[in-house]
Amino acid sequence: MADSTQKVSIVTPERVIYGDEARFVHVRGTDGDLGFLPGHAPLISSLRPGLLRIQKEGQWSTFVVAGGFVEVRDSRVVVLANSAERPEEIDLARAEKAKERAGKRLAAKDPEIDVVRAKAALARATARIEAAGQIRR
Repeated sequence: MADSTQKVSIVTPERVIYGDEARFVHVRGTDGDLGFLPGHAPLISSLRPGLLRIQKEGQWSTFVVAGGFVEVRDSRVVVLANSAERPEEIDLARAEKAKERAGKRLAAKDPEIDVVRAKAALARATARIEAAGQIRR
């Protein structure tokens, strides 16, 4: 492996969605956005639902992750995601309906609604729509 790249893996319970070398990785951690270059200091962080971007040879790849963890050490970035998908795998109409449903649940302010779950659903749907929009431009 060259000094200018790092090994990157994105793993879900169902599959390995990405496994290759890359120059830069950007994730959305629960405490803010994080970026990793080769040689980054060791780190473990939880992830919030959102976009994960990988730069390899000047080209960017985008993925949507629905939470999980990232571990960085020895020029390796391992993302263990609850779920992850590529933008071309996203059903945009379904994501838009999910966003609308989550928004309605939150707006209703019904005490029976699980607010944490509704906010997570809204964040996932928003990230999926954002990623899908990047390939449809």
